[in-house]
Amino acid sequence: MGAARYEAFRGRYGAWALVAGASEGLGAAFAKELARRGLNLALIARRGEVLAQVAEGIRAEQDVEVRCLALDLADPKAVATASDTLAGLELGSLIYNAASVPVGPLLETDLAEIDQAVAVNVRGPLAFVRALAPGMCERGRGGVVLMSSLAGLQGVPGITTYAATKAFNINLGEGLWGELGERGIDVSVCCSGAVPTPGYDRFSGQKVPGMLSAEDVVRRILDALGRGPRFVPGLTNGILAQFMGRLLPRRTAIGIMGRNTRRLT
Repeated sequence: MGAARYEAFRGRYGAWALVAGASEGLGAAFAKELARRGLNLALIARRGEVLAQVAEGIRAEQDVEVRCLALDLADPKAVATASDTLAGLELGSLIYNAASVPVGPLLETDLAEIDQAVAVNVRGPLAFVRALAPGMCERGRGGVVLMSSLAGLQGVPGITTYAATKAFNINLGEGLWGELGERGIDVSVCCSGAVPTPGYDRFSGQKVPGMLSAEDVVRRILDALGRGPRFVPGLTNGILAQFMGRLLPRRTAIGIMGRNTRRLT
């Protein structure tokens, strides 16, 4: 991306970007790429020390301002705390990357883990969009990226709650695309495949065809922002999404996903 395109990106989505779930993996990659494009950053994650290290690395490489908020996004007060702390900043873009992943059959999963997944994966993006989008609408510009997953395209035995919340995010993003687009806000929900992040390595670590790096996924989704409501990064993942979502019977798609997941649980 050349200097002119960077300037256009900043004009459309600057001057500040909020990244929720920014301490590692895709969230940290989003922070670094947005800084490279000239946006100042407000970074949120539960682990404050790790988040501070990400911020320090960005400041050493880019001439941007970075503010860190150590918040548990499962806390109902997290959005209010963030809004109060960041009051006065022109938050022109929101990246909601945070996720909680209960692993195992639903009936064997502790209710507290389920509640946390709903709080982080469902209530979190709803609340942050509700808090930040009015300011974007007043300015007539801005961007929202919600990170979903190919797991959200059908039920996935073994990670049923997670897959259901990611399906929610797909519908949320598409609805917001329809509602906010006419007010100048670009919205995209990213249905990524497996990405070799620390979180994925803790869950599986298995290499799969078409796997893209976190940096590659982030560049692609930011470049695609404004081109449509749903984005699947990578040719292999795009073919898989079409195959699983449209060509296979639902019972077959669920069975394939379930067999893959059971090997990991």
